[in-house]
Amino acid sequence: MRLVTYRDASGAMRPGALIESDTAIVDLSQAASATGLGGWPAFGSILALVEAGDEALAEARRLVARAPEGAVVERAAVKLCAPIQPPPQMRDCSCFELHLKQSFAAARRARVAHLPNPEEALAQMNTRADERVIATFNRQPIYYKCNRFAVVGPDDDVIWPAYSKAMDFELEFACYIGRKGKDIPREKARGHIVGYTIFNDMSARDMQSVEMGGMLGPAKSKDFDTGNVMGPCLVTADELPDPYDLTMVARVNGEEWGRGSTRDMRWRFEDVIEHISRSETLYPGEVLGSGTVGNGCGLEQLRYLKPDDVIELEVEGIGILRSRIVQP
Repeated sequence: MRLVTYRDASGAMRPGALIESDTAIVDLSQAASATGLGGWPAFGSILALVEAGDEALAEARRLVARAPEGAVVERAAVKLCAPIQPPPQMRDCSCFELHLKQSFAAARRARVAHLPNPEEALAQMNTRADERVIATFNRQPIYYKCNRFAVVGPDDDVIWPAYSKAMDFELEFACYIGRKGKDIPREKARGHIVGYTIFNDMSARDMQSVEMGGMLGPAKSKDFDTGNVMGPCLVTADELPDPYDLTMVARVNGEEWGRGSTRDMRWRFEDVIEHISRSETLYPGEVLGSGTVGNGCGLEQLRYLKPDDVIELEVEGIGILRSRIVQP
C-alpha cells in the first residue's frame, strides 16, 4: 500500500491510500465505516493504523481493494500532509559516507575561497576534525534527534527562516518503525519496519557552520517550522522487497542537481535499529532518516537555493517529494 494523510475541506487530517497510479485516494476511515468497521480505532489515522499492527494493515489492504465509491477522492482536490504528522519520534542518521566526505571538502573550499591563494590554503588546511568524524562514522551508526513538530508534507511550502541566507535541501530515504521493540538484533530488525518514505531535511547552512563548532550537533540549522518535509506517501515494506537498490534523484526547478542510490548506504536501517534500540524502546510510527545520499544536496557543489525554487526529490518505488521554498 501507499499510505497517505490528507486534509479534507474542513482542514481535518484523514488517513488514506493512493490508488489509480496515485491520482486518487481511498479514505480509509470512510471505507471502514461503509463496510461496518467504523468503530475500529485503527482507521482514525495512519499512526493508529501502524500501531494496530499486521491485522489492521491486512484489513486496510482489503478496504483498498474493494473501496466503496463514496470513499474515493481525487488526489488533485486535496492537500497531502506527511504520512504521519507529527511522528511520535524522529531520528536522522548518517548512512552515506560519500555525502560526509564531499560536504567536508566543499566546506573547506568555501572557507578559503576569499583568500589570495585558495589552493595553497586548502593544501595546508588541518583536516583532523573531519577525519575524526569519518572515523566515528565507520565505527558505529551516528544520529541526532529532529524536531518532529516541524514535519510537513509535499503540499506545504517550506518557509525560509529569517536568520538564514544560505538554504539547502537534503535528499534522504527514511523508514517507519512498525513494531515496538527493544534490544532488537540486526537479523530481526527488518521485521520492525512497516514502510518507507522520502525525507527532505532542509538546512540553513550558514547557521550550521556557526553552531557545529559547539560539538552538540545541528540545532537552529535544522530546527525551524516546515524544515522537515516527508512524503508523498508511506510505501509499506512489502511493496519494496529490496529497499537497498533504489535510485535517488534531486532536482531544483527541473534541473538535476544530483543522484545516488540506497545501495551506497554504509549503515542500513537494520544496523541503525540494532544500534538505537540498545536499552531503548522503539515505538510504532517513529521515523529514522538515512542521512543525505552522496550528491544529494547543494552544499556538496557549493550551490544554494533561491526564494521560490521548487525542489523535487525522487526515490524509486516511492515517488516524488515536491516542495517550494518561500521567503516571507
